[in-house]
Amino acid sequence: MARCSTSITVANACDTKSFTGLRQLAESRHYKAWFLDQFGVLHDGKQPYPGAISTLKNLAAGGAKMIIISNSSRRASTTLDKLKSLGFDPSLFAGAITSGELTYQYLQRRDDPWFQALGKACIHMTWSDRGAISLEGLGLQVVENVEQAEFILVHGTEALGLSSGDSVSKKLDELEKILEQCAAKGIPMVVANPDFVTVEARELRIMPGTLAASYEKFGGEVKWMGKPHQIIYKSAMIMAGVDASDSIAVGDSLHHDIKGANASGIESAFITCGIHSSELGLEEFGEVADLSSVQALALNYDAYPSYVLPSFTW
Repeated sequence: MARCSTSITVANACDTKSFTGLRQLAESRHYKAWFLDQFGVLHDGKQPYPGAISTLKNLAAGGAKMIIISNSSRRASTTLDKLKSLGFDPSLFAGAITSGELTYQYLQRRDDPWFQALGKACIHMTWSDRGAISLEGLGLQVVENVEQAEFILVHGTEALGLSSGDSVSKKLDELEKILEQCAAKGIPMVVANPDFVTVEARELRIMPGTLAASYEKFGGEVKWMGKPHQIIYKSAMIMAGVDASDSIAVGDSLHHDIKGANASGIESAFITCGIHSSELGLEEFGEVADLSSVQALALNYDAYPSYVLPSFTW
């Protein structure tokens, strides 16, 4: 960056250290717990990134306790099953925490006052191509009429849940029209995946956070259940049995992974080959981003990584 003043935000941006691989980072500081994003870091939804599997094994060999923290609408067990199907060894992870798992647990327990007040009747926005999300065990009533709804539950951006248990495909603008009606009625939303977009096979795909952001613009109330909010990082630290000073978060989203780590007092590593690759002018996997460009982007997102790496490789 051309100029770095002494203000906190600019100083943070300029303090970012660049490494070419995880080995340098792991050897420079021994973190007890590594909180790893999956999409855009370990894999692209279809296949592992080059070197990701061997890097996990190297971290594990060094005694690192690794936990997946993911803005995924699906439950933690499904996430670990997905990783196994892609060739990852689930035994390398101490566990997984997803925004979908947190959403399920809070809706099931109802021990939080905000969730206690929700009611049971919901408009359910879900997936079609990616597979609908089961609401089994939550005692919810899916309704199709906004007038009957007590809240909105957003798991996906492709379909609307039906009272029969099936779903019908909907375009994004059709779902947003329903949200306008819900906002006019003043009912709250729970979003089970705060991501705006994700990387799938090198392409960006619209995620539930986009609908949640629209709902806030319509004047609606949203309960965001994952990154960048501290709830998921606190859960990860409890699972790992560590505090913030012994932890590092690794992710490809400045707004979600890095900003969330900043808010939780956790150091972070920004992987540039994910959702910001186009903004950074990167065309090939493993291409090293210009550090001044990374610092400028960090300022733009008000999210400041401790370290920057081209990919999750050793």
